[in-house]
Amino acid sequence: SNAKLIRHLENGQVTTLLYGGNANMHNIGVTGLADLLGSLIGAASTDTWIIPSVGPDYGGMMDQAPILRELNFPTVMILPIQFPATPAGIEVGIRRFSETLGKPVIIYIKQDRYLSVSQLAGLKADGLLAAIKYAVPRPVTREDPYLSELCEEIGSENIVSGFGERPAIEHLKTFGLAGFTSGCVCIAPQLSMQLLQAIQRKDWEEAKRIHGLFMPMEDQRERISPIRVLHDAITLAGIAEMGPMYPMLSGIPERECANVGQSAKELLRFEMEARGMAVING
Repeated sequence: SNAKLIRHLENGQVTTLLYGGNANMHNIGVTGLADLLGSLIGAASTDTWIIPSVGPDYGGMMDQAPILRELNFPTVMILPIQFPATPAGIEVGIRRFSETLGKPVIIYIKQDRYLSVSQLAGLKADGLLAAIKYAVPRPVTREDPYLSELCEEIGSENIVSGFGERPAIEHLKTFGLAGFTSGCVCIAPQLSMQLLQAIQRKDWEEAKRIHGLFMPMEDQRERISPIRVLHDAITLAGIAEMGPMYPMLSGIPERECANVGQSAKELLRFEMEARGMAVING
């Protein structure tokens, strides 16, 4: 299933695969981790970067560090922890993990002032910060003092928009972020890349057109559950059979499958049209 999904992504011109929250990596333990990551490496093209995630608990990520160091990934993302944690404690954990890994890491920020700007600047100065995945929701995306301060101190080129296509245009246009991560890229990778390219060349009309194609699927994710909907949507669209979700998550309710499946198949149809191919699975 992962191999089929990886081929679908690569055929859509995606060459960096980040296995984070949408991949339910926060529930993956040490046992079997090396085999799982090895299978992902084996399924991917030599031109594709695989970036795994660790955490959010300190003990788990430190236990995983030797495995990740041995497999020599380009970097690793640290998933965000909300409780029990403090900014000072989070910084210590990040430092120790990065030093043990021997590489700078991606820090995933999902809440306002998760770490202070000065803390993140210190991590960058010490060579422990590779990038920031920024996913703090705001009522008005372009009004974000925390992100503005991070861009000024850390550099917008070191920050990516971290929660899909919905805020991507505004984040890249207003703040100059380097790019965006996406869950729906698993369904429509070529379209997601075309959205990024339209933003980069400042073709705002085309960017908004493509952006609109993702919104029905993103609305389903927002309404029910971003991770659970995406997992089941990949199966319902006929891209790959993803099977049951790994605990502690579960699939979407049966009553939601028809609507989610319809949105997923519609987005896949747009994807195939972008590639100039016939629609998969009708």
